[in-house]
Amino acid sequence: MDYRPYREYLTDGDERQWQDFMSGDWAWNQAETISEDPDTLGSTFVPVILGSDKTTVSVATGANDYYPLYVSIGNVRNNVRRAHRDAVAIIGFLAMPKTTEEHAKDPKFRKFRRQLFHSSVAKILENLRPGMTTPEVVRFGDGHYRRVIYGLGPYIADYEEQVLLACIVRNWCPRCMSHPDSLNTKSLCRRRDHTEALVEEATYGALWMEYGIVGDLVPFTNDFPRGDIHELIAPDILHQLIKGTFKDHLVKWVGQYLQHVHGTKEAERIQADIDRRIAAVASFAGLRRFPEGRGFKQWTGDDSKALMKVYLPAIEGHVPTDVVRTFRAFLEFCYLVRRNIITESTLGQIQEALDRFHHYREIFESTGVVFTFSLPRQHSCSHYVLLIRLFGAPNGLCSSITETKHIKAVKEPWRRSSRYKALGQMLVTNQRLDKLAAARIDFKNRGMLNGTCLSATLKALILFNADVTIQGDNEEGEIDNGPTLVQAHVHLAKTPQRKRARTIPELSTELSIPNLYNVLRRFLFEQVYPDDQRPPSEIPLSRCPRFDGNIQVFNSASSTFYAPSDRSRIGGMRREHIRACPIWRNEAPRYDYVFVNTDASVEGMGGMDTARVMCFFSFTFNAVSYPCAVVRWFDKASDGPDQDTGMWIVTPSFDTDHSFSVGIIHIDSIYRAAHLIPVYGAQIISRDIKHHDSYDAFRAFYLNKFADHHAFEVAS
Repeated sequence: MDYRPYREYLTDGDERQWQDFMSGDWAWNQAETISEDPDTLGSTFVPVILGSDKTTVSVATGANDYYPLYVSIGNVRNNVRRAHRDAVAIIGFLAMPKTTEEHAKDPKFRKFRRQLFHSSVAKILENLRPGMTTPEVVRFGDGHYRRVIYGLGPYIADYEEQVLLACIVRNWCPRCMSHPDSLNTKSLCRRRDHTEALVEEATYGALWMEYGIVGDLVPFTNDFPRGDIHELIAPDILHQLIKGTFKDHLVKWVGQYLQHVHGTKEAERIQADIDRRIAAVASFAGLRRFPEGRGFKQWTGDDSKALMKVYLPAIEGHVPTDVVRTFRAFLEFCYLVRRNIITESTLGQIQEALDRFHHYREIFESTGVVFTFSLPRQHSCSHYVLLIRLFGAPNGLCSSITETKHIKAVKEPWRRSSRYKALGQMLVTNQRLDKLAAARIDFKNRGMLNGTCLSATLKALILFNADVTIQGDNEEGEIDNGPTLVQAHVHLAKTPQRKRARTIPELSTELSIPNLYNVLRRFLFEQVYPDDQRPPSEIPLSRCPRFDGNIQVFNSASSTFYAPSDRSRIGGMRREHIRACPIWRNEAPRYDYVFVNTDASVEGMGGMDTARVMCFFSFTFNAVSYPCAVVRWFDKASDGPDQDTGMWIVTPSFDTDHSFSVGIIHIDSIYRAAHLIPVYGAQIISRDIKHHDSYDAFRAFYLNKFADHHAFEVAS
């Protein structure tokens, strides 16, 4: 938790970076305003972050919609808020007034419904109003008491709710004055004092038509000091970028383009091939598969996120280059703004990706697919650089946080209720869950939850019997808050495979690699004589050590690495499994790909190669244990990523006898798993190709940097 705003700079140079909310300029400016008053000077600023979103608890029974209002504070760091560690709490359910169909579109009812929202939020927050001007003494989680000044912080909402919050007309921007017919033109930001002046001077019709302001509504922020709703609209990666621009716009436009250029019949054939390409993508840790392609009716945010990772290679070859580059620019923009830490140079990359996106998307207009790009969700991308400077990394203010909270705060309490007047029961359930969470923290701080009943008994017995040995507990909860010191580490599976090869000759036969024994001897030479700089191929085989002992074969290994931008625990560490097994889920073999460190002095792909793991095994030589992997090497097709897709292209490496280039590596040289997608080209792929066939059916692959955010940073 951060108790004061701050500005953070990189150690190597004076480049500024943004991460958590209190590192942004908005919190800094608010603290400066508070410090100008002698009565509030020295107080701890606590920004109140709000979020609301309608949700349905049961589709089958109908009429079960709820409108929860959530709260968090800006002092909590982004990784805690994203990890759902009770940093976001529900504080109320907003009313959803209904009327007959006859009056549903009546202007008076619509005004009543909208103003009721603002009045309800203002009423819920009225207890905080005195503390926004007069310091209150509050006990914090660290046990210290501090004088606190509250303030309204960003509001997390999708576009429909942003329109309601900002009291503007639909299709206008809630942050700036751009006209809905020309949202691409730059304009001034909206301000509370400017809006109030317009409401006093202009007519209702002029406000509506010329400024996009609903003049008879008063936002709830007007009831609080230093509250400007236009400034407090938070960026929303989920609805603005993933669901909005990607799913609702770009994917839809590709279908319209194919139909416009090729006609309905041919477009359906191409779309079917795109679906087969998506379905043929190989399995990967954390990657959702689409067995039937992208043709499903009910889209969720997770569906859109998963499709973003595999869609670009699937359309390449069926659409013009500019369409491919449009998707590349937009995906790079999304992955850059999703980073956990954003620097000044990253902001430059974000703006450059956005400029490329605006340039290449023109093909959709020039081909007659769309007639305007004045779309609020796409327009919101132009505000991200400013919003990052104001509020820090956007991943701490995304509506996916509140949508995930729906499960624990709304849906599960509703399922526990009797369904009769369920709201009251849901409120009681949430109160009890909050008390239990608070009690758990208190018990943990007192040491009451350390260890188990057995370990506690043994610790008591040790006072009487010094010979009792206590085995240390392995508590996973301690891992979350521990220091993040390890960048990447690979472990073999705990259990070896008893029915697989026990010696190198047997493994050579199992993998169909005749020269595996010689490869092992050269590997041992590298391990025993690490100072020898000669390439392994130049070392006479007679000088290489011999090994004739037993080995242990494993079907998998796990890689643990630092990936704070992806779904991870509070410490930012993520673990994934790398498979190399002859049969996976009783279906087919699975041999995953990995990034292999070959030159630690070079960053990124310049210092790494790609390889396919054919087997994990370990053996002991001269009392030293060697955990290893048999790999099949892949070469980069060029010195840089593909110009259209932005992804590296790799192809299998072959020896002089035209056999696959095979090597044995120590697992410490493995960085993490890699995901490859075939270069499909313009050909229609066979219906018989399944996801477990794609690595063997094609000879050129894209190194999928969009598989996750960590892969994006590694393979860009």
